[in-house]
Amino acid sequence: MNRANVRILVLDDEPFTLKLHTHMLGEMGFSSAVAFENGLAALKSFDAGTPPDVILLDLSMPGMDGIEFIRHLVVREFRGALVLISGEDERLLQSAAKLVQAHGIDVLGHLSKPVKPMKLQSLLGSWERRADDEPRRPGKTYGPDEVRRAIRNGELISYFQPKVSVMTGEFIGVEALARWQHPQDGLVSPAGFVGVAEEHGMAEDLTREIAVKGIKAVSALAGDGMSLQVALNLSPSALRSIDLADFLAKEAARHSMAPQNVMLEITESQLIADRRAPLDVLTRLRLMRFRLSIDDFGTGYSSLAQLKDMPFDELKIDRGFVHRAAADRTSRAMYEASLGIAKQLQMKTVAEGVEDRADWDFVRSTECETAQGYFIGRPMPADALRGWAETWRDRMVSGVV
Repeated sequence: MNRANVRILVLDDEPFTLKLHTHMLGEMGFSSAVAFENGLAALKSFDAGTPPDVILLDLSMPGMDGIEFIRHLVVREFRGALVLISGEDERLLQSAAKLVQAHGIDVLGHLSKPVKPMKLQSLLGSWERRADDEPRRPGKTYGPDEVRRAIRNGELISYFQPKVSVMTGEFIGVEALARWQHPQDGLVSPAGFVGVAEEHGMAEDLTREIAVKGIKAVSALAGDGMSLQVALNLSPSALRSIDLADFLAKEAARHSMAPQNVMLEITESQLIADRRAPLDVLTRLRLMRFRLSIDDFGTGYSSLAQLKDMPFDELKIDRGFVHRAAADRTSRAMYEASLGIAKQLQMKTVAEGVEDRADWDFVRSTECETAQGYFIGRPMPADALRGWAETWRDRMVSGVV
């Protein structure tokens, strides 16, 4: 990526700070930054031209503060990313970040003043890695008929994100993620079609389609000497289907895959409603020796109750508690609490969102067993996994990780 072409907007009411941040960005190669001292001027620039890719936003400003500015970004359907900056305390910054995420806007992270160049560079580096890897998201909105046709025509495909042992670095599994290989628009991310599928009663079909392709691809890799576990995401609709366990058992048997090598991930917020059908389905799946993982642990409203009532045997610690936990006392406390609960319940643990060397070093200093994230490997087609595995081994041997 050519940093000179990345559009960055810097908003801060202090002229000296504006100059300092703009200078930092220029030193990093981001020479297309524009700076504003108030939100109204920034919004006029936003409306007059091409929206920025990244906004460095000071929260504490007279007149229009950062929270009000975020409201205006929501109205304008901003699709870029934010870096929140403030002299306020860490907890307030975290609350603001959660608010932005609730609005569906990407938050690279938050920084306390005075901003340290290395920390800013690290956050912008994580955006660059994601931007390079992000499937194209056409501006148009896909309708339910288009998504239904995509499922019927087999246009949905599986990408796979590697999972490795924290202790040894061994490549042990993958998470299957949905992508749409659109005949005209190219590769479309889940944001472009999953919501439509859920809203129009196609989520179960989508879940089953990705499950079939995920099991088939990982089974083929096993035939070539790569024995891996595959993790599949289950939608709320799929959990209401009483025959899901039989369907998955047949698919695993058809591809000669042991149920123990299929991990089924369920986001805890999906289980808040009527639990009877999910409890029926999940209990049967465990009886059939499939493994069950509670995903995004700690982000819902009844985390501990889910662990008490549902037969999970793995806990995935949410990215928000992993990324930057080494430097963030609150995130570290949440991470350690989640890890401790899992250990007490004799559950396996996975750290999500290991995005840089600091995250990897932090996770390796704990007793977490498995990790995944961009530092380890990005989602990729099945035929790219062997090449990635060789590169990962080289990184391990050379001490890069």
